[in-house]
Amino acid sequence: MNAHNRMIVAARAESAAPRDAPHPRKRRKWPIRHQAVAPLVALADVAAILVASVLAALAAPIESGVVDFGKALGSTILVSALFVSLQQIRDKYRPAELLALRNQLRAVALAWASVFILLAAVVAASDIGGHMPRGAGLFAALSLFMLTAVRILAKRLLAIGIGGRRFAGHKALLLTDQPKRSAVDSDQTLATLGFSVAQSFVLPPPDAGSGERKRFSARVIDYVQGSDVEEIVIDADPKSWRQLRSFLGDLRVLPLPILFVPIGAPADFFRRPTRDLGGALCVELQPSPLAEAEHAAKRALDLIGAGLALVLLAPLLVAAAIAIKLDSPGPVLFRQQRCGFNGRSFTIRKFRTMSVLEDGPTVVQARQDDQRVTRVGKWLRRTSIDELPQLFNVIGGSMCLVGPRPHALAHDNEFDKLVRNYAFRRRVKPGLTGWAQIHGCRGPTPNAAAVERRVEYDLWYVDNWSLRLDMVILLKTPFELLRGRNAF
Repeated sequence: MNAHNRMIVAARAESAAPRDAPHPRKRRKWPIRHQAVAPLVALADVAAILVASVLAALAAPIESGVVDFGKALGSTILVSALFVSLQQIRDKYRPAELLALRNQLRAVALAWASVFILLAAVVAASDIGGHMPRGAGLFAALSLFMLTAVRILAKRLLAIGIGGRRFAGHKALLLTDQPKRSAVDSDQTLATLGFSVAQSFVLPPPDAGSGERKRFSARVIDYVQGSDVEEIVIDADPKSWRQLRSFLGDLRVLPLPILFVPIGAPADFFRRPTRDLGGALCVELQPSPLAEAEHAAKRALDLIGAGLALVLLAPLLVAAAIAIKLDSPGPVLFRQQRCGFNGRSFTIRKFRTMSVLEDGPTVVQARQDDQRVTRVGKWLRRTSIDELPQLFNVIGGSMCLVGPRPHALAHDNEFDKLVRNYAFRRRVKPGLTGWAQIHGCRGPTPNAAAVERRVEYDLWYVDNWSLRLDMVILLKTPFELLRGRNAF
């Protein structure tokens, strides 16, 4: 039951009634169960969107003087289904998620924006939705407001229900192999979720003889038969599964559902996602940093963003190339091997800003007032225009618009020895800009502390990636370039 502790502590903190009152007033149970919270909030979302649609239809100006609710509600039902499905896929209706209000509000805003953009595209391509385009903005604002209100209300009621033990539930029998104190915690956790624990039994130790186990089974069966117990909850370590399986065989005479709550170190496997692998159950020990849909969305952003940038910045790219050619002898583009996704090397493209073209086991980083930097190169480096040819790397797929900045192979090997978990940043493709860069981590890394600070930002980005985060980084990058921190 320890998996629920954090949720329960948060809920109790939100609960209005203190648990330590000397003579607490007995509260009436609500006629709903904890398991019903998710579908009820999903229904509330549908109702909120439908109400917002009706209000927007009434408020929107119309020519005929008659509101066609049928057309308005037709598209609204589709939008509601898409929104609820998206939230369900992301497990946002779980009670533990509903208690995290800030995360919920972000998820609702992102999901609603995605769904509404899709609705706008469908309406633009067809005549679905009738007068909906006239009240589209009002509908979007009202729906977002009401969905936000649903989340605030759901969080408040859920906290009161858990903290005040208001949820209805079955009368349960608890069987545990934990010490007495842990068993008490399990009783309390079940109570907060609406269960009424009729009795607790301590399971025999794993080394108990078959005779002792049989007597225990008989005692449990004798207690349950003829009682009003509706469920049996087993709170035990999965390591003793062999003994538990034999015990479960004895309990088959009871026509009751049996729930197993794994605890201990092996219980971590039950919290991990599973998939089918040729008919065998496969546990995903380390998921990919990005799911397939997330990878597709990020790739789409890269292709669209890099393509538009190349078209809009084409005159600037041509001007920079001409200036480099006129300023100093040598190629316009500087090519160097960099370390990318999963440690794969690739050739990065940059405008040449120095009189040397270092690419080997030893690469000297540029320094303040470095004599190797050309006159045009100083301006290109200060404005980061020298990085723009990497847009072709983004189009080619070796880089992304946003991600950890790639380092030269010589520096990458050096940093790998200096900084613990440095290699984790290679779990995603390198980027043209990144979370570290908008926090001022640009330019050379003269010491281990500078490398560690940059890697810390990179690892946070890898662990917290979202399409919204990429958009934030892209929008903040120009402002960081204007500040000119650590640029030379």
